Amino acid sequence: MRPHKGSITVVSLTLLVILSPIFLHQAFAAEQGMTLVATANAGSKTISISGHTANPSKDVSIVVTSPNGNIVTIDQVTPNANGDYATTIQTNSALWKQDGFYKITAQQSSALMYTLSVQVEISDGTTAETSVSQSSFDSLVTGGVAPTPLRGLTMEVDAGGIRVAISGHTDRTNTAVTIVVKAPNGNIVTIDQVTPNANGDYATTIQTNSALWKQDGFYTVSAQQVGINGYSASAQVEIADGAVIPEFGTIAVMILAVAIISIIAVSARSRLNVLPKY
Repeated sequence: MRPHKGSITVVSLTLLVILSPIFLHQAFAAEQGMTLVATANAGSKTISISGHTANPSKDVSIVVTSPNGNIVTIDQVTPNANGDYATTIQTNSALWKQDGFYKITAQQSSALMYTLSVQVEISDGTTAETSVSQSSFDSLVTGGVAPTPLRGLTMEVDAGGIRVAISGHTDRTNTAVTIVVKAPNGNIVTIDQVTPNANGDYATTIQTNSALWKQDGFYTVSAQQVGINGYSASAQVEIADGAVIPEFGTIAVMILAVAIISIIAVSARSRLNVLPKY
């Protein structure tokens, strides 16, 4: 028996009524949000800002605040018909004299999906090598804004027996991490240089069974990216008779833009004291 033509029409209309809200919701969701990108060359006095917005009919306000919270720049950019916007900011005025991370905020409204921020490091009025971005297009499901990527250096020390394993992460993949170990009397016993991989991870292992480790006490292990302010961390490992004192385990030290966070995970192998640098 062939179905009646009117039945097919009714079924089609029913499916359309059911599925239309889904299609409309997906189409609407895809059209909401914006992106923000900030780039700068090392030693430059120019920051390039660009992005895209789903609302090209409204200007994008650009506000830059210094590390102490003062506003140093305010700009307003009109997106083109496609929703793209771009501008540049100069850092050669007296307002940029404070070293540290400057916050760049792009905003079209008070809604979270239309308010984005990234950070650029400034030293002596010039920029560090920078390529940071943020988007709210990918965060509509959760209703939030994608977090700003971690900026800084982390170090983790895992010591036991005659081995001190050092590892960590940095957002500066183009600068080697220098590892320095000092004895309790201040003498340098080890210097190593590790190149981070493409993801920013680095690792090395130091043996403590040489004559340089004969002094008993706390040895200071430091990781630093030379020439980059704030990218350093240190910890202490207790040594006796050339071996790690078996009492505590792993230590992790994280250095962020303006704050030092130390994370100690307790186990039963070596004693490690955190010595953050400010």
